[in-house]
Amino acid sequence: MQIFDRIKKQINDNHIILYMKGTPQNPQCGFSNKAVKIILLYKVKFTYIDVLKDSNIRIYLPKYADWPTFPQLWVNKKLIGGCDILHTLHINNKLKKILNFQK
Repeated sequence: MQIFDRIKKQINDNHIILYMKGTPQNPQCGFSNKAVKIILLYKVKFTYIDVLKDSNIRIYLPKYADWPTFPQLWVNKKLIGGCDILHTLHINNKLKKILNFQK
């Protein structure tokens, strides 16, 4: 499977997917750590991909997404953004709608 096909399949197969450095239990950069903490506040199920464990994803996802940095949050096949955007959406009470969060 070609790398872009693999990326597309990951995004299509997962309602919420976070491409990050490390794991939710052990983030390997401050931005990934902050993104995970924000997502966990909403108690939603999400998939993650550790880009440090897969150099092809780390190299080609920025080209696929036209977004140069990690983490990257994708919801419903759409790139939401990175850490700063997640933080802003959270502060402005817009992230829960994006994540389909129901209280």
